[in-house]
Amino acid sequence: MSKLQKIQNSHDKISNAAQIGGIETAVLDNGAARGTRIAWINTGTGLRYKVVIDRAMDIAEAFFNEKSLAWLSAVGTLPPDRFSNTGIGWLRNFGGGLLTTCGLSHIGGPEEDEFGNRGLHGRISNTAAEIVSIVQPDPVAGKMDMSITGLVREAQVFGPVLELRRTISGRLGEAKINIRDEVLNRGNEKVPHMLLYHVNFGWPLIDEGTKLLWKGNWQARDSAQDRMIFNEDNDFRTCSAPMETHSGTGESVAFVDIEEDNQGMACCGVYNPKLDLALAMRFPKKELPWLTNWQHWGKNEYVTALEPGTHPPIGQKEAREKETLIYLEPGERRKYILEIEVLESEKLTEFVTSF
Repeated sequence: MSKLQKIQNSHDKISNAAQIGGIETAVLDNGAARGTRIAWINTGTGLRYKVVIDRAMDIAEAFFNEKSLAWLSAVGTLPPDRFSNTGIGWLRNFGGGLLTTCGLSHIGGPEEDEFGNRGLHGRISNTAAEIVSIVQPDPVAGKMDMSITGLVREAQVFGPVLELRRTISGRLGEAKINIRDEVLNRGNEKVPHMLLYHVNFGWPLIDEGTKLLWKGNWQARDSAQDRMIFNEDNDFRTCSAPMETHSGTGESVAFVDIEEDNQGMACCGVYNPKLDLALAMRFPKKELPWLTNWQHWGKNEYVTALEPGTHPPIGQKEAREKETLIYLEPGERRKYILEIEVLESEKLTEFVTSF
């Protein structure tokens, strides 16, 4: 019997749905995070995670039973800094977490051209959301679905006005996170658009021997350090021990033209054979045609990320030069789907053996 069926069959034993799961909002009250709005979401399966409402509804901590899934940086959860969009200021309050959203008009390093000055990975993650709805589950009434929806605006006077409508949803009894995003140009001019989901995994899910699962043609980014890991003679799909060469700013990055199935869905994930635990990500290839794999095996800063995106993080300038930059006309919308699922038992075996 599945976890979902167990909950459904126990409806006459439940006084309060919160004893199984649901959504709980709160405000952090200590340290640098003081005043930051969050929402804890508990799926009733062992999967629970923290949505940071004041950071574009990105996801910070995520756990499955006692095991952490996400990488958390030394920075931790911080309030948004709306004026961090210069140079590498984004890194000063990059908390890591299971999901950090990059965009909505630029993904990649700092750059400047005749169209403006842009900081690392754009502004959206440093913008607070306006919550428009929270739907709680009610297993006694047979309602297992739950969701939180918010609006995040990347806007300025005499400039672009982009709006992200984000819904994070799930069901009691299912160890799954569903993210539905809609980006709308509310301005009166055509504007550039780039989007990347920076999904960060850490210990104990990521450990020596953990497998990175994806299919597709790949290429190392552009530096000798990138090619040190991403080359044909190295098993870069198996996570490394901490590396001295990744101290400080050491890192390696590859861009993957990810394969899709016959339904148009791309799939990737991680599998830790020691824990017998896997995590799968699924998204439509048409919406998010690229996958970036970031590997940073620094001591005490041990992380890898799988990052679906509209582009690799090459920046608005290079995308414009390559004629791949997306433009949104006034009133135009783009929709995106990202599903993250924790897998066990038969579903785990089926997923891992498909790569």
